[in-house]
Amino acid sequence: MTLLKTLLAVTSLLAAGVAHADVALLMRPDVQRYIDEQVATGELSRAELESVFANVELKPNIIAIMDKPSTARPWYQFRPSFYNDKLMQEGVAFWQQHESTLQKAAETYKVPPEIIVAIIGIETRYGRNTGGFRLADALSTLAFDYPRRADFFRAELSEFFRLARSENVNALTLKGSYAGAMGLPQFMPSSHRKWAVDFDGDGHRDIWNNPADAIGSVANYVREHGWLGGDDVVIPAELAPGTVPDALVADKFNLHYTVAELKARGVLPQAPVRDDALAVLVPLEVAPGDTRYWLGLNNFYTITRYNKSTLYAMVTHELAQEMRARFVQARMAAGAGQ
Repeated sequence: MTLLKTLLAVTSLLAAGVAHADVALLMRPDVQRYIDEQVATGELSRAELESVFANVELKPNIIAIMDKPSTARPWYQFRPSFYNDKLMQEGVAFWQQHESTLQKAAETYKVPPEIIVAIIGIETRYGRNTGGFRLADALSTLAFDYPRRADFFRAELSEFFRLARSENVNALTLKGSYAGAMGLPQFMPSSHRKWAVDFDGDGHRDIWNNPADAIGSVANYVREHGWLGGDDVVIPAELAPGTVPDALVADKFNLHYTVAELKARGVLPQAPVRDDALAVLVPLEVAPGDTRYWLGLNNFYTITRYNKSTLYAMVTHELAQEMRARFVQARMAAGAGQ
C-alpha cells in the first residue's frame, strides 16, 4: 500500500469517528505488509483490519513482562499456590454447579471431571482471573514489537482476527492475558480454532462467558493430546543405591523410556505398573534439600501439553484427586441428610 493510500485510509477512519487512532502504528511498513498478506488470503478485508489497527494501543509493559527473567520455584513453594483449601472449595462448588455438563464432557471425551475442573481452577480461578488486556493490543504488541517471538505472535494475531470474524464479535472487545491467552481455559487463538467446541449447541464457541463451552473445550484439548481413560497419571518411585538420575531427569517432557528400561537404570516403581508403559522420571523437591521421585505416565505427559511444566502437571493431578474426594464426600453427606 502506498503512503498516500495509507494516509487516506487513516483520514477516512478518523472522519468516521474512530477513537484513539494510532496513526503511527497503522502507517508502519511492517503493519502494512501484514495487512497486505492477510487481505491476500481472501479471509479478511483491508477495511476491518485497518479499523482494528487504528484503535490498537501498543503496550510496552507487556514487553517488559515477557523479558522479565522467570524464577523457577521448587515444588514445596509452588504447590501451595494451587493446592489450597480456597481453590478446592471453589472447585467443588464449580463441579456441583456444572455437574451435568462435566458428566457429559467425561462421557464424550473420556476425560475425568476432576481434571477438567482442576485445569480451569488453576488457569483462571474458575473465570475470576481471565486477564484484563485487550487481546488486539496484547497480540499486536507482541507481533510487531517483540522480535524474539514475532513469527509466533503474528500467527496468533491472524488466528485471533479469524476467531473474531467466525464468532461475529468485535475484535476490540475481547480481553485476555498479556500473552494473548483467552477465557476460562486460557486458550491461545490457535488453540481455540483447533480445540474449542460449542458444547451447548448455541452456535458459538464462547470460552469467555459460557462455562459449558469452556468445559467441553478443555476436555477436547486433553483428549486430543493423548489422554488415556482409566490410566494412572503418576506413581511414586525410588532410586536404587548409586543411581545417578541426571540424564533421565533432563528429559522431563518426553516419554522416551518404558518402565522396564527405567527399572534397568535403577528407577524402582512403588506401585503396580506395566513394564511396557512409557514413563518419565519426575523429581520434586518436597522440602529444602529433600527430593522425592515419581514416574509420570502417559496422562502426566498429556497434562504437560496444556502447560509445559512438571510442577503444573503434578499440582493438577493432586488438586483433581482432592477435589474428587471432597465432591464425593459432599454428595454422601447430602444423601445422608435426606
